[in-house]
Amino acid sequence: MEPVIEKSEFVLTPYMKSNDWRATFQILNTVVPYCLLWFLTVKAAAISVWLLPPLIILMTLFSLRCFSLMHDCGHYSLFRSKQINRIVGFLLGIINAIPQYAWSRDHAYHHKTNGDWERYRGVADFLSTTEFAQLTPSQQKTYEILRHPLMALPGGFFYLALQPRLSLIAGIYGFIVHAATCLSTNPRIHLSEILSTHQSKHWKSSTEFWDLLLNNVCVISSWIILSSLLGASFFFSIYSSVLTLSAMIFIWIFFMQHIFEGSYAHTTEGWNYITGAIEGSSYLQLHPILKWFTANIGYHNIHHLSERIPNYHLEACHNQNIHLLSKVKTLTIGKMFTCAKFILWDPDSNSLVSIASFRQSQAIRLVQTGIPSQLKS
Repeated sequence: MEPVIEKSEFVLTPYMKSNDWRATFQILNTVVPYCLLWFLTVKAAAISVWLLPPLIILMTLFSLRCFSLMHDCGHYSLFRSKQINRIVGFLLGIINAIPQYAWSRDHAYHHKTNGDWERYRGVADFLSTTEFAQLTPSQQKTYEILRHPLMALPGGFFYLALQPRLSLIAGIYGFIVHAATCLSTNPRIHLSEILSTHQSKHWKSSTEFWDLLLNNVCVISSWIILSSLLGASFFFSIYSSVLTLSAMIFIWIFFMQHIFEGSYAHTTEGWNYITGAIEGSSYLQLHPILKWFTANIGYHNIHHLSERIPNYHLEACHNQNIHLLSKVKTLTIGKMFTCAKFILWDPDSNSLVSIASFRQSQAIRLVQTGIPSQLKS
């Protein structure tokens, strides 16, 4: 068994220094063009609808970059100040309609547990082979369909545009029910006691609640203002197209960063954080244009070794430590559908497997034990 590389062997510290000037320039060269593209889209629509597709593609890419920079803010790496990261991250979250604080907290858990598949089941709540085997044939088919890469189109739109609104509504409804129950039991109960005894599954803290509430206020207000200025049908057709496409791309990229053949997918016992970063995260080779729009997130193994390294230092850090990254899986965006096959976790082999290979192994096992195969679906 080869020795596990220690984190101290990597040169990381020099690259963990945030640069406010570079961060400010990145925000300006992202948000300003995104706003200008909205202006150009309005002007282009008055000339010909055929001018809109290329503008929508550009807006999608800038929306994707907004999300990538928001991601850096969530790690408090883009700017030196934690408060500035919070403010800028919140504003970038409005552009993509997602509450940044709660998303960042969930994402931090992903970093903390990457490669430990007992605690974190990937981007789409994957099942273990044992759990999958317990499903009916129709449930297995549904599971496979829902995790097909093309489901990122409707799923991405729901994740950004609808889920935060529904979470707020469901959370407030849950609080009202809780308050009514408390008052029916004790009419003189104080509001502070009602608040302290309420636990919502839609937010984990008061900070997450206020971030969710303010995000919804800002996002819905922007929808109302822009639809009144530009026309509701025009605004929502462009906006939903951009949001859907950008969500699909970053879901695909996040998927490929951790879901691939040979990805480190261990049980909690024996799990190693460094191995999870190196062998459970890919190096995604992207075209320079897409690399810019994704803010270098393709260097994902380095990002998992230290999330405090800002995007503008990731490539240099990768090059500095490349001699230690021989086990990192190198992928291209064209491998998306190949990676998409590995949607089951096999805890016995500590690996990701495809449904086809799992069924084949089941058939072989049944033949070896003398039991007729009944695995046809």
